[in-house]
Amino acid sequence: MSNRRTFAIISHPDAGKTTLTEKLLLQGGAIHLAGEVKARGQARRARSDWMKIEQQRGISVTSSVMTFERDGITFNLLDTPGHEDFSEDTYRTLTAVDSAIMVIDAAKGIEPQTRKLFEVCRLRSVPIITFVNKVDREGKSGFELLDEVADTLALDVSPQGWPVGMGGTFQGVLDFASGEVSRPEGPSKEFRGKREADAALPDEVAEEAELARIGYPEFDLEAYRNGDLTPVYFGSALKNFGVTELIEAIATHAPPPRPQPAGEEQVSPERDEVTGFIFKVQANMDPNHRDRIAFMRQVSGTFKRGMKLTPSGLGKPIAIHSPILFFAQDRELADTAEAGDIIGIPNHGTLRVGDTLSEKNQIRFTGLPNFAPEILRRVVLKDPTKTKQLRKALDDLSEEGVIQVFYPEIGAQWIVGVVGQLQLDVLVSRLEAEYKVEANLEPAPFATARWLKGDAKTLGEFEGFNRANLARDRDGDLVFMAKSPWDVGYQQEKNPDLTFSATKER
Repeated sequence: MSNRRTFAIISHPDAGKTTLTEKLLLQGGAIHLAGEVKARGQARRARSDWMKIEQQRGISVTSSVMTFERDGITFNLLDTPGHEDFSEDTYRTLTAVDSAIMVIDAAKGIEPQTRKLFEVCRLRSVPIITFVNKVDREGKSGFELLDEVADTLALDVSPQGWPVGMGGTFQGVLDFASGEVSRPEGPSKEFRGKREADAALPDEVAEEAELARIGYPEFDLEAYRNGDLTPVYFGSALKNFGVTELIEAIATHAPPPRPQPAGEEQVSPERDEVTGFIFKVQANMDPNHRDRIAFMRQVSGTFKRGMKLTPSGLGKPIAIHSPILFFAQDRELADTAEAGDIIGIPNHGTLRVGDTLSEKNQIRFTGLPNFAPEILRRVVLKDPTKTKQLRKALDDLSEEGVIQVFYPEIGAQWIVGVVGQLQLDVLVSRLEAEYKVEANLEPAPFATARWLKGDAKTLGEFEGFNRANLARDRDGDLVFMAKSPWDVGYQQEKNPDLTFSATKER
């Protein structure tokens, strides 16, 4: 049985994900001082958000990886961007985890973004533990929240505890398994370890807790691991309530590394050969060195430093001399890693998102798509002599998955495509900060893009008639740039032998 637990936290912005991440790391002994997230100007801000734009906006734009150990179990926590404009990056991060914690704000319940991320988990049957955060403030009733999770997400819910009062009447959290109540202490009313056995509960709370216990299904490990049932914990990340229970739930219930799909076969973590896939590439983590780090989710085998692995995109082996295990920006060199671990591989553009790495180069992991962009913009340079730098920057950033870049067959201006508006702000800010390129984004005459597939003759004929609406992506694949969704439908009808695809397997 593996002692690895690789998980992510999903939530709507502001539901408290960054605070919870920090408290989990604190409990796991990975950081010794929790920098209060609200104190934005302080140097000890949440260490997982290190990019400049994140520090200004206080949101996690990049997915970092944080590793900590507790009671003999190694936890790999993958930080997912919480902002809806980064759904693609988030999607890829969720392909690399075995389970997730879903954080819900007790006052707001399930918000659109939580739902979107949940759908991605469902596509991959990722088991989910639910954490209802901020019960120390006024919020919806426990039953209302449980029913909302059950109805909105079509999941069985199994409460594992109950808040003793909410908001102004909050007096702690009852844990069903032990029967103890964790109590708030001190002027800040936070949890410092005081647990009361056989505590006297207000009548109303005792009645609710009893109803919650009887009225909902008991926890069933198999149903949870299949993604059909979610255990629900109540707490407050800010005040430390429920954090220990969450770590223990991940340790006891969350699945160890799961087999990963590679076409028809499933690659089991027990396989001897070292295999893995790149789910993210991050440029310039250290701006002084212009480095690029590829994040690999190890699927099987025991990795040793200096090992040679072959990336599917390259075909020739590369030796991995200085792999990285993560704690946000403080990186330690890894000597060995097991299935379920995330390894950072420094490289100069050789590794790309979606690449499979393996010793024998015989398998390809599947299920890491590119999505058709919903916003397209032309890139216009303020200083035309910087064309070369711009091309390099756009290639780098598209390799990272921040944007997609299209080179039109006719016309000189390159087009960038994104899934959401915030990605454009990140693009402009990073072009300037990291590549010293000043550029404007102007509206492009296109609304969306579709990848074209078909035999060479049909594609050639289509190209002859539609050159003005065609571009190549950075792999050189042909892309139809549509002026409207209607346009896509019209061309599909006219050209039944071609497929117009909204996703492209990387």
